[in-house]
Amino acid sequence: MVRPVHVHMDQDFGVTGSHTEVELLVDVPADRLWEAITDLSRIGDWSPECTYAGWLDGWSEPVVGARFEARNRFAGGLVTQVVCLVVAADRPFSFGWKVFGGSPDTEEHFATWHYELRPAEQPDRTVVRQSFTHGPGDSGARAAVRADPGNAAALLRGRLDQLRRNMTVTIEAMVRDIRNEGA
Repeated sequence: MVRPVHVHMDQDFGVTGSHTEVELLVDVPADRLWEAITDLSRIGDWSPECTYAGWLDGWSEPVVGARFEARNRFAGGLVTQVVCLVVAADRPFSFGWKVFGGSPDTEEHFATWHYELRPAEQPDRTVVRQSFTHGPGDSGARAAVRADPGNAAALLRGRLDQLRRNMTVTIEAMVRDIRNEGA
C-alpha cells in the first residue's frame, strides 16, 4: 500500500546549515582580487548564475551594513531578485553577505556567502576561499526539497555541487580578467 507523504512547511530536510566551499590558489595579489570581488558591476561578466548586482541606498563600496541587490538566472529560465546585506568587509581579506528574498528588516536570510583571501607564500599569489551556507529563510533549495522530500538529500547535494562549480568558474573568470588587464 502506498501512503501519501505529508510535508510540513517547518520540515528542513537538512537545508539549514548545509555548506559548500572552494579554495583556490590564484596568480594575483589579494588586493587586486579584493577589488574584483567587491566590484558588483562586474559579477554578471563572471558568474554563470548571478547576472547582475548593484549597490542600494546610496552605497558604493563594501561596508558592513551596506545593501545591494542581485539577480540570478537558473536553468529553465527562472530569474530571481534578492537583497543582500554586507556582514563582513575587511579589505583585502574578507567580504561576506547574507541573502534575503525581501527586506533584511523583516525576513530571515536564506544564505550566507563569504570570500576569505590570504596572501600565499609565493609573491603576488593569493589563497581564496569562497563559501556558501544555507540559512533558515525560505529559498529555492528549500522549496525543491519540500516538493520532493524523497529526493531531498540528492537535490540538496546537487545544488551544493552546482554552487561549488559556479564558484570555481566565477573565481577563475575574475583571475583571467585581472591578469588580462595587467598584460
